[in-house]
Amino acid sequence: MIEESLKAHRKRELKRLFIILIFMGVAFISLIFDIATGPSLLAPKEVLNALLSPFSSKEIDQTTLSIVYDLRLPMALMALVVGAALGIGGAEIQTLLNNPMASPYTLGLAAASGFGASLVIAFGSFGLPLITAVPVGAFLMTMLAASVLFGFASFKRFDSAMLVLVGISLLFLFQSFLSLVQYLSAPEISQQILFWLFGSLLKSNWTNLPIVSIVTLICVLFLLRDSWALTALKLGEARAKSMGINLNFLRFKTLVLVSIMTATAISFVGVIGFIGLVAPHIARMLVGEDQRFFLPSAMFVGAAFLSIASVLSKVIIPGALFPVGIITSLIGVPFFFWIIFSRKSYAKA
Repeated sequence: MIEESLKAHRKRELKRLFIILIFMGVAFISLIFDIATGPSLLAPKEVLNALLSPFSSKEIDQTTLSIVYDLRLPMALMALVVGAALGIGGAEIQTLLNNPMASPYTLGLAAASGFGASLVIAFGSFGLPLITAVPVGAFLMTMLAASVLFGFASFKRFDSAMLVLVGISLLFLFQSFLSLVQYLSAPEISQQILFWLFGSLLKSNWTNLPIVSIVTLICVLFLLRDSWALTALKLGEARAKSMGINLNFLRFKTLVLVSIMTATAISFVGVIGFIGLVAPHIARMLVGEDQRFFLPSAMFVGAAFLSIASVLSKVIIPGALFPVGIITSLIGVPFFFWIIFSRKSYAKA
């Protein structure tokens, strides 16, 4: 009997691992197509040959190498990294607050980021180049909003539901501030703010990509270390406490890591919604709540989601490039409705 249970458990683990590998494969295929699509259309084989050129003796056209390495590869990799950061960030927040509607976006972090960027665009960058000052302004304002959440989370009698309400309040507060800045700004400045808010991968380059990648990697490693504690938390706060888990410290540490990771990602590409909300739901449907599988799944689903959205932003109208934030919203809204209506079925599974 015990052997059969262990065998069934191992089988479930292998199935979940296989699902993670599938999402990794989808993200890689999407990366190739993301590099291939654009004003100068390349065949996927050309992209693969160009990517493998440092390790092979094949002669590759210099124009193709320039398109792949100088123009499209940083944007395609940024899509994967930002999608992964938002996916795992949303998964952690939903687990921590035990609320399926929680995400860095609904907790007001994205709105704070937009407000910080709009302040810099509208009122000056204190002598810094705008390309540097805007991410710095967005990051600082996001961390300010996160600090308010940290303050409330440190109260001993402040539970998860109340923290979500604080986050929603921050969301509306920063959106109001943002509207005020746009109202006071000249039309051309307001247009610049609006374009930043759409979210775009065009700002990606070989300078900001390593910053986002390193911060995301470090935060993800720390978050994965707590996967067992978060799994215990899903069994209930009382049970997690009985296992010796310091819930206040776990909540505070997770919020800090998620805030730093998402603030860094958003500050360079603008506001990209729905990934932190939708990716965890897809991962939960397929691998369940075991955080050892749930967190990597949400991360790769988020990466694949944003990468596919990047491809779609270039192929909907040939020659035109839609802001990727609009595409994620157009995909995310109907998909989220589908998740809501099918929630009962996967909750029983």
